[in-house]
Amino acid sequence: MQQEKFDSGKAPEPVGLYPHARRVGDLLFLSGVGPRERGTKKIPGVTLDDKGNILSYDIAEQCHSVFRNVKYILEDAGSSWEKIIDVTVFLTNMKDDFKVYNKLWAEYFSGNPPCRTTVEINCLPTPIAIELKVIATV
Repeated sequence: MQQEKFDSGKAPEPVGLYPHARRVGDLLFLSGVGPRERGTKKIPGVTLDDKGNILSYDIAEQCHSVFRNVKYILEDAGSSWEKIIDVTVFLTNMKDDFKVYNKLWAEYFSGNPPCRTTVEINCLPTPIAIELKVIATV
């Protein structure tokens, strides 16, 4: 089966050697997407100390940014938000962040929500509180 990789010109640059997405048949698999902004190390809603440790963060702002980045990748790869079929969500603080994230999820996916799995993890490669792994159709 033919595979094609995609890199978005709007989403943040990957932090490792991987594409933003890979299409296999009619499915599009996105690599983990966080809230960083393209062309900068800025993370919306995060305040860091001079050693790069998180002083504070706003999970709502990070959610909006991560959803926006997913949308950029989907559109640049020929898909759309409405074609998302499955999402794995990684949160670093389920107890404090799930309620806000779940409320925003319901706003973004009010019509026909995709399947979803949410897991808490110890940390992510950059000082972020949320990352999404997405599968969509093309």
